[in-house]
Amino acid sequence: MNREEKKELIAELSGLFGSTTTCIVTHYKGMTVAEVEKLRREMRAAGASFRVTKNRITRLALEGTSFEGIAPLFVGPTAIATSVDPVAAAKVCVEYAKKNDKLVILGGSMQGKLLDTQAIDALAKLPSLDELRGKLLGMINTPATRIAGVLQAPAGQLARVFNAYATKDEAA
Repeated sequence: MNREEKKELIAELSGLFGSTTTCIVTHYKGMTVAEVEKLRREMRAAGASFRVTKNRITRLALEGTSFEGIAPLFVGPTAIATSVDPVAAAKVCVEYAKKNDKLVILGGSMQGKLLDTQAIDALAKLPSLDELRGKLLGMINTPATRIAGVLQAPAGQLARVFNAYATKDEAA
């Protein structure tokens, strides 16, 4: 990798750190290519990304970003999980680490605040942004559905009364 490629990679990573809210640092030592690809697919499905990085280049890219505090974590075979949704990357990392002990979560940062492994576990237990939106819409729709049901009930009862009179006259 020549100097120009390194500068481009640093600029790309700096842009990534500037556009994301959460970054989780992991060790992936011993994982096969198939396992890493499976983790990447799960990350993409959740709206996050997983990327193996070079430590020196990543530390340079972290300079001047809100994630600068996680630079000491970049020792050994590291990879980063990033997402705009504060919960997505943490949720997938924690779930995958439970199934595969080769993925070790070292720490991370969310919007400039450092996270240890316990904080990442707690973050992973929170509902995602999409789940919260779904619950909110459900709460908003429920009263509207009940109002519509109440408004339609008298009309339905009236129709049943008219139907009963019509069938009574036909029977007589």
